[in-house]
This record gives sequence, structure tokens and C-alpha cells, in this order.
Amino acid sequence: MFLTERIEKAIVKATVLHQKQRRKISHAPYITHPYSVAFLLAHYVDDEDVIVAGLLHDVLEDIPNYSEKELREEFGERVLSIVKEVTEDFTQAEKENHSIRGAGWRARKEKYLENLADDSREAMLVAAADKTHNLRSILAEYENHGEGIWKIFRRDKNDMYWFYAEATRIISLHLDHPLVVEMKSALSEMEKIISKDSE
Repeated sequence: MFLTERIEKAIVKATVLHQKQRRKISHAPYITHPYSVAFLLAHYVDDEDVIVAGLLHDVLEDIPNYSEKELREEFGERVLSIVKEVTEDFTQAEKENHSIRGAGWRARKEKYLENLADDSREAMLVAAADKTHNLRSILAEYENHGEGIWKIFRRDKNDMYWFYAEATRIISLHLDHPLVVEMKSALSEMEKIISKDSE
């Protein structure tokens, strides 16, 4: 899909909202992730709301002072609905301080996966693009830094693999789409490095 006025508006909004955030390992500006998710979606999807939701998919989760009301007013009910479907359930304190999120990681991911099974097709497209880019990022950082990346993530590599494998399994059950093929391919590469490191 081509660049539209609403997509450009979402690019600007996502850039402003995520401007102080960085990716965990590369320390690249966090906005590279929403951009990449939206780019993956735009390659396959001719639905402006889905691409806008891809650009904004982390704002309710990560930006403590940006509300559902603001998202609805700026980008509409359908975008809000898609973003809410792919948003993990954090407390206000966890939104404001990401370092305290680790304690409830497994329970939160299990809840996310439970909700994922009931998501709309549009939300699953965003989730598939999100997981695909996250997996590719893990693979790229592993290539650069090796086994040490798991310490930076502060999460056991088997836990990480479990989450992405379950998300891929659930999305695959409900969505037949080229993005799912890309996600499965990235997951397969992650499985190889997990297996290699366990030898």
C-alpha cells in the first residue's frame, strides 16, 4: 500500500511517542520496530487501518500518558480496537517503569496468548508482523553478540522460544497468509540457535 495522509500522520505520532525509547540490545531508536512492522504489513496488506495499527501497536502498552481516548480520537475506533487486541496488560506502574515488568512475565505472556486465539484477522496480521520482526531482531543480535543476548533480555532462551513458538502456532491456526510463512521461517532459525547452544 502507498503512503497516505493517515499513515503519515501515524508515522509522526509513533515517532513522537516512542522518541525516548531504545531497542534492548542494539540501542537503536525504538521507532525502528513499529516502522518495520508497518513496512511488513504494507508489503502484503491493502488496509490503511491495519498499517496504522502496526505503526501504533505498542503505544497503549509502552506510553503511560497516551490514552485509548486519544488513540480513538486521532485514528478511529477500528485502529483502537486492533491495537487493544495486540496490547499486553500492564499496570500503570509497569508502563512507567519497564524494569519492573519481569516478575509477572510468564503469567502475562500466557494471558496474551489466550487472548490472541480470539483476536480478529486484522489483529493477527499485526501480531504476525510484530513477532516476525522481533524474531528477526533476535537473530540479528545473536549473529552480532552470540549467547550473551539472553542475559540482556533477562529471560531464559527457552522461555523466549516457548512464547514465540506458541504465538506462531496460534496465529497459524487462524491465519493463512504470507506473513505467517515469514514468521515460521524466522521461528525455525531461532529454533536452530537454541538447539545449537544447548549442545
